[in-house]
Amino acid sequence: MKPATKGTQKSAKSTTTISKKFKGFTDEEHGAMRDRIQELKAAARLGPGADKGDGENAVLAKIAEMRELDRTMAKRLHAVIKENAPSLSPRLWYGMPAYAKDGKAVCFFQTAQKFKTRYATLGFSDKANLDEGNMWPTAFALKGLTADEEARIAALLKKAVG
Repeated sequence: MKPATKGTQKSAKSTTTISKKFKGFTDEEHGAMRDRIQELKAAARLGPGADKGDGENAVLAKIAEMRELDRTMAKRLHAVIKENAPSLSPRLWYGMPAYAKDGKAVCFFQTAQKFKTRYATLGFSDKANLDEGNMWPTAFALKGLTADEEARIAALLKKAVG
């Protein structure tokens, strides 16, 4: 004999309407992931004893591809970083110019064009020693570089690698 059953109950999934569907990664995010895969493949081909000049050449080539305002800022940032944090090695990181210590990115320059934002970004990873209590900034919007911004960046770099 079959046990008595209560009325059938629909699952919550079938009765709930999903108003917004996840569309996945944006074209820009896919591009950044493709860039990172290419960087990893290139690093594997070069091996652990790769010349620091290879990373610098890649960064300079990426800077040369940028739109004028971003290119001007990236060139200045490259010079400021090399001058104030010579221990950092230039390299590409997700298709962006980055500067690494012991193979790990410490800071990077993201163009406004990269993710279609209204400003470029100077960002710092968790490898940067910028900790201040329980909260501190890790990214800075850049619309231009004057001597004042360069001085602030130089101080941040010295703290980040110190």
